[in-house]
Amino acid sequence: MSGSSTSTTSILIVDDDADIREALVDVLTDHGYASHAVPHGAAALAALQSGLRPCLILLDLMMPVMDGVTFRQHQLADPDLKQLPVLVISAGNDVSVHAAALGAVESLRKPLDLDRLLEAVARHC
Repeated sequence: MSGSSTSTTSILIVDDDADIREALVDVLTDHGYASHAVPHGAAALAALQSGLRPCLILLDLMMPVMDGVTFRQHQLADPDLKQLPVLVISAGNDVSVHAAALGAVESLRKPLDLDRLLEAVARHC
């Protein structure tokens, strides 16, 4: 990937649940998206700092090591990363409220409705 250009078909999945990560990678790959899946916010930051520029970040909020809120704070503080859109995915209550507070472009509640997820991805990628 060259410079800081955003890939129009690459998605970064940030979720501590390996089954969810694997399922999302499979679904997105089947629909023509390149997916990069990581288990927590620190790994997501490392991938972005290494040059990954996805068209969308799917971000869980509740994770060990670095949760979604902390990741988003770091992302927004970085001028090279703050423009990358985030879609919050969470099983927690008030997911839309948390997503709005984080400046996310959208939010979806787990368990995910795959049709709604793919519609959201298509809007941003």
